[in-house]
Amino acid sequence: MSQTVDTLFINAHVLTMDEKLTQFEHGAVAVLGNSIVAVGPEDEIKKEYSAEEVFDCNGKILMPGLINAHTHVPMTLLRGIADDLRLDVWLQGYMWPVERQFASPEFITLGTQIACAEFIRSGVTTFNDMYFFEEYVARATAAAGLRAVCGQSVLKFPTPDAASYEDAIAEAREFIMRWKGHELIVPAVAPHAPYTTTPEMLRACAELAKEFDVPLHTHLAETSFEVENMRNENSMPVIPYVKKQGLFEAKVIAAHCVHIDIGEIRTLKNHGAGVSHNPSSNLKLASGFAPVTKMLEIGLNVGIGTDGPASNNDLDMFEEVRLASFVAKASSNDPTSLPAHTALTMATRLGAQALHIGHLTGSLTPGRRADLIVVDLNTLHNTPSFRRDPNNAYAQIVYAAKSTDVSDVMVNGKWLMRARALLTLNENELMAEARIVAKKIDAFLLEREQSVLSKLIALGGSLEEESFEVQVKVKLADPLKVRHGLENPAIEIVRIRHYDQHDTYFFFADESQGLLRYREDEFLDDKGNVTTTRPRLTLVGLKSEGTFAHEVMLSRSRFLAPALQTLRFYREYFKPTREIELAKDRLRWLIKYKDTEFFVNLDNVSTPALGHFLEIKARTWSRTDAQNKAALVTELLDLLGASGQPAVLEDYIELVM
Repeated sequence: MSQTVDTLFINAHVLTMDEKLTQFEHGAVAVLGNSIVAVGPEDEIKKEYSAEEVFDCNGKILMPGLINAHTHVPMTLLRGIADDLRLDVWLQGYMWPVERQFASPEFITLGTQIACAEFIRSGVTTFNDMYFFEEYVARATAAAGLRAVCGQSVLKFPTPDAASYEDAIAEAREFIMRWKGHELIVPAVAPHAPYTTTPEMLRACAELAKEFDVPLHTHLAETSFEVENMRNENSMPVIPYVKKQGLFEAKVIAAHCVHIDIGEIRTLKNHGAGVSHNPSSNLKLASGFAPVTKMLEIGLNVGIGTDGPASNNDLDMFEEVRLASFVAKASSNDPTSLPAHTALTMATRLGAQALHIGHLTGSLTPGRRADLIVVDLNTLHNTPSFRRDPNNAYAQIVYAAKSTDVSDVMVNGKWLMRARALLTLNENELMAEARIVAKKIDAFLLEREQSVLSKLIALGGSLEEESFEVQVKVKLADPLKVRHGLENPAIEIVRIRHYDQHDTYFFFADESQGLLRYREDEFLDDKGNVTTTRPRLTLVGLKSEGTFAHEVMLSRSRFLAPALQTLRFYREYFKPTREIELAKDRLRWLIKYKDTEFFVNLDNVSTPALGHFLEIKARTWSRTDAQNKAALVTELLDLLGASGQPAVLEDYIELVM
């Protein structure tokens, strides 16, 4: 007597994607509840099983659903807003400012729903995500019926969902506790990357992942710039650095791993880490070619991911699998590298193993969840089909088939798409909502792009309020007089600083935007050795608000921001029309004169060779206060031996021009 199951798939070309790559050209699959109970030749399966629903595949391919091993699904709402940029400019100049402005539970929910619809249509049944408000990614994914590893992001600076690292790690803990054991969602912790976290944060995330036995999802060695910085700052490559922090004590899912060597690959393998290869994103952002063939030879579990739809710009895994094979062939100059059956294995069984959920999904084998797709190869672009070589089916799917060939999708034993009709999501409603969001983001970026100040503030950390300073500057023939003058008992020296200053000024077509200065202060000790470096950005606005007696000026102070990126980054982000460089040696005293603080700068401008200057400056908050301080500045000029010298009303950059 036959056993009754819920669904019996018949008349299918079954690709099990098991370790032996077993195929059944006239095969069948029996599903009971959320799992597969039998796979084999159709005649045998039909003898043993009957079903409430018999699904005739009409000779189509029946195979495991594809697994997207690394993505950021809410970024469907950000695709196309900033393209053809370097990774650091793209990420920190555009993505993060927009996310700070717009990321919210509603934004994350809509973006995830759009991604889920795209996944179902293109045959993806499982994905591995990392983003903010991951609670809402999980909710929307479960409601859509898809399977996912959802990683709550942890970074060392404020994010849309966490004001601090402590908040982020606390939210990750609560998120894991809420979702641990769910039938579709595997919760995870996601320290973004070594360069956006600290050693303490990496260790804390690893401990959290170990405590709950959940995956840890992170980006590793994505760009050569990242690896170079790691070597310069920590005297070791990325993989040894994170190993030192105990990261591999957890079940790591490492995205990218583009710039790693054989030793690092073995480290990943020996610690059971999974890797996600993201060829489209790596190509689009010019990050390089991951050594995927070497990883597979050594036995590393390597899956394939699209990365976020803002850096790809789609979630099409058919395209990604094809590209993975092509990139491996081109980068190795070997057409036999990464054959079709291996590439498809990476997108199914190996991908599941890389996500540490190979016991749940990734192959059509008894006991695995019923996550499967039907692919119609009876189309013009798939014609004809050859069967003499058992690898032809894999080659046809990888090299010829398209995501639009997916006709039916089941996850966890439940239908999500039948005859190309989505059953759990309404595409038209989602697209209409997305258009509204796009208009808001466009308006935000258009307003920002018109203002250098707005772009500066968007980077974060800017001082957004303006004040004023009283200042005077004179050219000196004998700078020693100033040093002697500072010994006057009427002057109290609070502290002394000595540093070299290297300035790069950005000019813009719209002169009303002001000048942007990138400055590196190299602090010098008594012997002239550099002890530390401080980079800063300064937006120089209006030159002066007025002048007082003896040509003491009241100047608008600058907008300041920390310069956390390279000069190249700011050059590409702000897009100046021209640049001028200036260098000087500066001695700076903070003094008190008649209970009032002043800064005294003794400058030697060497590039270009302008000579020695004395500057006296003081912060102020009103015109009355400014008038009082202007009078004191005049007295200081006399004490410092600079009275009678003509005042220089221009900034150094104006003298250069």
